[in-house]
Amino acid sequence: MFAVVSTGGKQYKVAKDDVIRVERLAGEAGGEIVLDQVLMVGDKIGQPVVAGASVKATVVAQARGPKLIIFKKRRRQNSRRKNGHRQDLTILRITDISVG
Repeated sequence: MFAVVSTGGKQYKVAKDDVIRVERLAGEAGGEIVLDQVLMVGDKIGQPVVAGASVKATVVAQARGPKLIIFKKRRRQNSRRKNGHRQDLTILRITDISVG
């Protein structure tokens, strides 16, 4: 069985024992998180979410993504900007999908 969950403004298709990287969620490594924004479970489609459905996940680690360089240049203006950042991520292992 699979589910489609929404977190951090993105949607993820998950199944049991999948490992996903999502936007930063509160919690320590080894802790449990419940994702209740379930858009679809198997053949049930929510409007906008499936009532009573939830996905349980274990936090594997709190990590940071690769460094992204943002470079802006305005041609013929002698104007350049270089900036960068690393996104905070949470690595989750899906442990259970319940329909309710």
